[in-house]
Amino acid sequence: MRSVLITGCSSGIGLCLAQGLKQAGYRVFATARKPEDVKNLGRLGFEAYQLDLASSASIQLAISEIFLQTDDLYGLIHNGAYGQVGALEDISREVLETQFQANVFGWHELTNLVLPSMKRNNTGRIIYLSSVLGFIAMPFRGPYNASKFAIEGLVDTLRLELINTQVQLSLIQPGPIESQFRVNAYLAFKAHIDMNKSDYKENYQAMIQRLKSSKLAPYTLAPEAVLTCVVHALEAPKAKIHYRVTFPTKLFALLKRILPSRIMDKILSKAGGGGKR
Repeated sequence: MRSVLITGCSSGIGLCLAQGLKQAGYRVFATARKPEDVKNLGRLGFEAYQLDLASSASIQLAISEIFLQTDDLYGLIHNGAYGQVGALEDISREVLETQFQANVFGWHELTNLVLPSMKRNNTGRIIYLSSVLGFIAMPFRGPYNASKFAIEGLVDTLRLELINTQVQLSLIQPGPIESQFRVNAYLAFKAHIDMNKSDYKENYQAMIQRLKSSKLAPYTLAPEAVLTCVVHALEAPKAKIHYRVTFPTKLFALLKRILPSRIMDKILSKAGGGGKR
């Protein structure tokens, strides 16, 4: 039985991946940041561990506990993340650092902790849940944009460094997926942005309406669409480097290749939606 470690399993994509892979016969180590979510995962029958990606101590403890249960971890699925929204000039250094602690630095540290075992066994898959915003930028999503661009750069580099091993890396680039992403983005916005002191107050009012709306963005897919890509990335003899999920992701990937940057800027500056993953 192959074992996989998944981060961010409290809800949405992460929970879907944990349930789907367990049903497919994998041994799933499911992690979440909050203790109550870890307890809920345990009640659902998972081997559950607390893992806060913004805390090196939490990452180290979780991995040490998981390695007591297995020395043959086959898959690592990086999913845990959140999206800080707001105009970049309203984003402090501390807020940007907080975004990178969870979305970049924690993923990097976790990767480095599992790589020695995978290299020793000369097998393994590391799957990164990136985003359509990992290769195109949209306004008022700067911290999240930057974190996903950074992840893609790290993965592209690591893939080259592991080229003589059987450890395979894949980037999954969703667009709009049913999840708690917009809810969490709104909470992060309220915690860190004073919209009444911003030049972008009117923009924020429209953005908040989108973030609080229960209406799904066009072309939104269920998280099972991501699960299908993850299964392929785990099981195909040669996993894809990029898995582009949803029509918007595929469309923007094409437009980025064929259109001049200034035309892309005009399109992206007007792009709506508050819940793209």
